[in-house]
Amino acid sequence: MRRHRNVKIVATLGPASSDYDTIRALHEAGADVFRLNMSHGEHGEIAERHRIIRQIEEDLNSPIAILADLQGPKLRVGTFARGEEELVEGAAFRLDLDEAEGDTSRVCLPHPEIFAALEPGADLLVNDGKIRLRVTACGADFAECEVVIGGTISNRKGVNVPDVVLPLAALSDKDRADLEFVCELGVDWLALSFVQRPEDVNEARTLTKGRAAILSKIEKPAAVKCFDDILAVSDGIMVARGDLGVELPVQNVPPIQKRLVRKCRAMAKPVIVATQMLESMIESPMPTRAEVSDVATAIYEGSDAIMLSAESAAGDYPVEAVQTMDNVAREVENDPTYREVIEASRRADRQTVADGIVAAAREIAETTDIKVICCYTESGTTALLTARERPKVPIIGLTSLRGTARRLALTWGVHPVMTGELTRFKMAVINAARAARAEGYAEETDQIVVTAGVPFNVPGTTNILRVAPCQESLIYATDPG
Repeated sequence: MRRHRNVKIVATLGPASSDYDTIRALHEAGADVFRLNMSHGEHGEIAERHRIIRQIEEDLNSPIAILADLQGPKLRVGTFARGEEELVEGAAFRLDLDEAEGDTSRVCLPHPEIFAALEPGADLLVNDGKIRLRVTACGADFAECEVVIGGTISNRKGVNVPDVVLPLAALSDKDRADLEFVCELGVDWLALSFVQRPEDVNEARTLTKGRAAILSKIEKPAAVKCFDDILAVSDGIMVARGDLGVELPVQNVPPIQKRLVRKCRAMAKPVIVATQMLESMIESPMPTRAEVSDVATAIYEGSDAIMLSAESAAGDYPVEAVQTMDNVAREVENDPTYREVIEASRRADRQTVADGIVAAAREIAETTDIKVICCYTESGTTALLTARERPKVPIIGLTSLRGTARRLALTWGVHPVMTGELTRFKMAVINAARAARAEGYAEETDQIVVTAGVPFNVPGTTNILRVAPCQESLIYATDPG
């Protein structure tokens, strides 16, 4: 299923998008990746959505990536005797480990690890930052606070601690169980929440045992500070702007987003920009102009993918939200300014033969009448490197591994196609020409660029490039061997 854009669309599934017809309509409207949110839904529901996606993939012969998003540790206050209380600015308020119901002066915070990390002067944010508490004194089982920003506090509201690195693993017991479940189910990407340090990613990688690629969610200030180290051990990144906007001043988020996207591209690792992209479409068939501008900005920055959350999972207009994203993406990518921005941000940091091959493929494609770059890839690396170049022409990622084809559905500009295992380069060229014609990227009279590694089926051996005709008789005539 050919897309007429390069950026990919991630759609979250939920109560509004759980049946075959709706999920198929989402894919046909433009969703390339489906997100399974492990914070909501029982394992049986997740398994059924997974089954439906794979059925649609088979019915349409279109590789689809499935992203399972782990919940991560949830830090919440306890309960109140009256259900809720009003905190007044300047008042004193205590957090402690006492399980007794709370009142206007105190409430339980059942997380000793928070108290272990707190220092006087640290801020705690409650209910998505609507309430701000500043620590004045603390110990192993309590924190005396001053209410800096007041408001209504109620049962089990979430708590964010932006100023310290918490001694918490990114994986809770629930996450470990969910991780094993979705890996056995056969998801392609695993999104890891609450990442603070590279060790969090390494722990998840050990548990996945190569069954899924790891995508780190950047949602905490600590993760921003050590982003380079986290990126080095991750397969991809999600810029989770919702939590970032709670724990950091909101004006800090746009430059962080831009900086992280560029770093991911330089490392040839997919990056998703997520959270509140078309939030008004949860209830409205039309987005706001500001939302459209936000989506466009992420595309201009060169993001690999843009994501819908509640818009497609629980909204009234899930298909329309995907169509809107698709329309915005097409319009932006047809804007001459888009190419200027993309090309200006290209970093020529090339150190390997594969780097040189894919750079040459882009140069040739853009200076001659080439319709498509066809790259053979086993691990997906060659396709990722080609996508990093952000060529003007489409990219077909040819692979014999279904898992690789599915993972590449998240990568900018790559149209994944399954092919048989090869032993001769001439057959690779013939198969590439067939795929280019069959997928609607080229005609027999056109030329394509083919990259591959010889010997075949050995990851990391990209070492050959050929400009070839799309007509098989001409391929045989120029390469009779």
